Amino acid sequence: MSTADFSQPLKFAYWVPNVSGGLVVSTIEQRTGWDFEYNRKLARIAEDAGFEYALSQTRYAASYGADKQHEATAFSLALLAATEKLKVIAAVHPGMWHPGVLAKFIITADAISNGRAAVNIVSGWLKSEFTGFGLPWLEHDERYVRTEEFIRVLRGLWTEQHYTQAGKYYNITDFTLSPAPVEVPGRAHPEIFFGGNSTAAQATAGRVADWYFSNGKDLEGFRENIAGVRASAAAAGRHPRFGLNGFVIARDSEKEARETLREIVAKAHRPAVEGFRDAVQEAGPSTHDGKGMWADSSFEDLIQYNDGFRTQLIGTPEQIAERIIEYKKLGVNLMLTCYLHFQEEVEAFGRDVLPIVRSLEADLADRAGVDFHLPTPSTVKAGL
Repeated sequence: MSTADFSQPLKFAYWVPNVSGGLVVSTIEQRTGWDFEYNRKLARIAEDAGFEYALSQTRYAASYGADKQHEATAFSLALLAATEKLKVIAAVHPGMWHPGVLAKFIITADAISNGRAAVNIVSGWLKSEFTGFGLPWLEHDERYVRTEEFIRVLRGLWTEQHYTQAGKYYNITDFTLSPAPVEVPGRAHPEIFFGGNSTAAQATAGRVADWYFSNGKDLEGFRENIAGVRASAAAAGRHPRFGLNGFVIARDSEKEARETLREIVAKAHRPAVEGFRDAVQEAGPSTHDGKGMWADSSFEDLIQYNDGFRTQLIGTPEQIAERIIEYKKLGVNLMLTCYLHFQEEVEAFGRDVLPIVRSLEADLADRAGVDFHLPTPSTVKAGL
């Protein structure tokens, strides 16, 4: 049974290319820069194109061909300062940060941006980043124990005064952060995003996350992936929303789009993809039930390192819009997108794909007998 909300328009986000090498591990041309000037222009293009969110990646050591990286929280703050309405999500590792320090940082970023700061809490898969820094490396399920405590500290410090929490990893005693985050209608605190495919990750997401991010999936795979989150959330009386990763190849014909995909795969940087596969596919076997992030990803899937090809946002603008609507019917609230050539393709998505999505959403709502709250032209431009 679908729990999709047909009255609300889908939200759209893009991956911030703040690491080198683009979003596919391939030698194909990618007219995408990882420097700040490129990303500042991209963020403004995205705002005008109708995107509401951007997600900055967190990486400290080279992996999947990304041998250069900008730190996510600093980069996100700079993008917030360079934009007016775009919400920027900074990815953060528990174990690299203390949650109280992060809570304070995000409050400051929230004040600077007038309520547009958000976080994506990622438990971590690259062991060498932790051990190289001399930090403890926890086994898979234990990382999610720490993550859940981390998120509870964030929420507690953002919403309560004299907050206290006793845990295995974090102990907060009678602590108040002042000022509090910006008051934003409909938002209790800066939004908390979270991802992970394993059973432990799904259970954690249901209990504490505002948003659950899924790696790229086909329709049935997405339905299966969020079942555990929904069950955990129902038991906790919560209602998280769902985001889905997808790599977009929009072309004038499906044949042209498929040819682009074939070229990406044919020009895959095999040593980098294989190195990434060796690192990440420890995640599945390390869980008690073998269900971890990337556990069933093929070599071709891993060329887009969050399984973005699986979502199949490949074809004409009409085909991509129709595919997006099928995911909305399953409960997707946000599409997290990536591209070969970010600036021009983000702009083209807003021009060519998004209007079709909005028209199809309105038809879907009409058939369901609900009012569709279509953004006004001014807020579409702003990305709300």
